Amino acid sequence: MSVTNRTSVAASPVASAFAAQDRVLRRRSIQDVYPRFLHPLENGGIRLLILENISQDAVAAFRTLGFHVDHYTTALSEDELVEKIPTYHAIGIRSKTKITQRVISAAPKLLVIGCFCIGTNQVDLNAAAAAGIPVFNSPFSNSRSVAELVMAELIALSRQLFERAYELRNGVWNKKSKACWEVRGKTLGIVGYGHIGSQLSVLAESFGIRVLFYDIINIMPLGTARQVPTLSALLAESDFVTLHVPELPETTNLISAPQLSEMKQGSYLINNARGRVVDIPALIDALKSGHLAGAAIDVFPNEPASNGPGFDDRLNPWAAELRRLPNVILTPHIGGSTEEAQRMIGDEVAQALSSYLGYGSTVGAVNFPEVDLRAITTEQDQQIRICHVHKNQPGVLRQINEVLSPYNVEKQYSDSKGDIAYVMADIANVSRAEVGKLQELISSTDANILTRFLA
Repeated sequence: MSVTNRTSVAASPVASAFAAQDRVLRRRSIQDVYPRFLHPLENGGIRLLILENISQDAVAAFRTLGFHVDHYTTALSEDELVEKIPTYHAIGIRSKTKITQRVISAAPKLLVIGCFCIGTNQVDLNAAAAAGIPVFNSPFSNSRSVAELVMAELIALSRQLFERAYELRNGVWNKKSKACWEVRGKTLGIVGYGHIGSQLSVLAESFGIRVLFYDIINIMPLGTARQVPTLSALLAESDFVTLHVPELPETTNLISAPQLSEMKQGSYLINNARGRVVDIPALIDALKSGHLAGAAIDVFPNEPASNGPGFDDRLNPWAAELRRLPNVILTPHIGGSTEEAQRMIGDEVAQALSSYLGYGSTVGAVNFPEVDLRAITTEQDQQIRICHVHKNQPGVLRQINEVLSPYNVEKQYSDSKGDIAYVMADIANVSRAEVGKLQELISSTDANILTRFLA
């Protein structure tokens, strides 16, 4: 896909939308002066494709800002996306929709991608960056929901709760205490002490649980939690091991046969992180042998694209065997599936997408330089903002500043990340007639990937 000479020009909406913009974008100045929010003129304005039943609050927020929103409750396949995406400027997804290089190549108007979840491994981040498309996610908003689910699973496993409930639903009364334990006084090992792991640490200690954690960086513990130097040390001491790491090449099969053998006899494994972090066939062997007393799994290497039947051996060749094992809790990727989490995720990602579309801000982008400028206010009606994504190579700023030299540059900021660089500049006293010439000069530079003019 050619990524040169992509340009966009924008204009301010009506004043009646200011209050709604303030709620969504939270960019009011201390002088109580409203920022100018901008919409592209071409193609009838911004068009968003929102998939996977994303929060209706987020959908409403986009529509309040004047965006056209098409909302679907399910994921789309790669072929379906390739067919639909060419007319859209932004897309919002959760974890099931895959934004591949082929999809990005089919999206000449696409400006931004929003992942309404923590993970971004469903997006080809390098391909998006190369096309000048920042990707935003929600790294904080569902942390509490996931931490609470882990606590519920921890107690349910230790009391064999799912087994007893299933038996009674089938008419079998089986009151027993053998191999059922209190969690008080037990040791929880947390692998990955980030937003979720640290919240879980606090919750666990309130239950009287001793907390250990392992992370690749040194982190100040909360409460009386203690960091251990190696994963092996954590596995050897923990009664429960819970995983909270991203899916990366180095975390694929992080827990496999060697690591499972290091866990304590009769311990439990909980995975609410990513499906490929655990070697499921090795886990099945450890459960069948009795080395592990139970497991809770919320994420899988391959997951159905929609609700309904489909979690079977055609999707994952071990699915049926896993489903038959006792004291194994299987849930359909619901760690962040609470009303509170989805509302907060919707707010967070909607704000990020709207801030990029209306102000050019890339703060919080996972694949892009993080650049922001103070908003142009409604009183500064002779200023325009230039948002220039370009290849990270020498001489680009010199070329841009030569083009801008006849004008007063009110403010400017640039940063780079890998092969991509991004510069924002506000210039004053530019007429609409001059915008076209500026647009032509900047977009014709050899390093240009995407240039937007906000006015």
